[in-house]
Amino acid sequence: MPTNPILDDLDLAALLCSRVCHDVISPVGAIANGLEVLEEEDDEEMRKIAFDLVSKSAKQASAKLQFCRLAFGAAGSAGAHIDLGEAGDVAMLFVGSEKVELKWLAPRENRPKLEVKLLMNMMLMGMSSIPRGGVVTVSSEDGGLLVRASGQKASVPEKSQMLLQGSVEASDLDARLVQVYYTTRLAQNAGFDLAASQDGEDVIISASLKSSVVAA
Repeated sequence: MPTNPILDDLDLAALLCSRVCHDVISPVGAIANGLEVLEEEDDEEMRKIAFDLVSKSAKQASAKLQFCRLAFGAAGSAGAHIDLGEAGDVAMLFVGSEKVELKWLAPRENRPKLEVKLLMNMMLMGMSSIPRGGVVTVSSEDGGLLVRASGQKASVPEKSQMLLQGSVEASDLDARLVQVYYTTRLAQNAGFDLAASQDGEDVIISASLKSSVVAA
């Protein structure tokens, strides 16, 4: 895997926090709007609509926070293992069923925390490659990790590909691109080579064990 820019730890923390806030701001804002309607509206039909909005948005916010805790947070002590199946349950709630269909085929087995975090971030990369929606399939094969994204005009975003090829400066990283950068750091620390490629009309995000790790 090409050498990528090294982002200052404080900058990485700040950009990841911005990414998490971006993910949860929409449902939290909807909750605030719904509560405002409940406080000011007397019409029962409008109150019912507002209550349904608050309920739905609260579930979305909870799902997004649980996912972000696993994908970006500590989620257990150093060296901890996480059940891939449980991670898949969290991912399913995070994705929902509106724009992207998630097929989590990874087995229910305990894997090192870094590998689980890596797979969840690879899933996010897959989702970003199908902005018009589609199907993201997550699997684990022969010790490696694989994400296939299928959708209309599926493609690896240009800046993401540049980052994977080591041709992006640290100063170019923003709250959107930092997720891909973070994925490369996870792969490096877990001993994997990360790659993104086009396979016909699909995008493949793969992580394979480095040859030195396999030989060991």
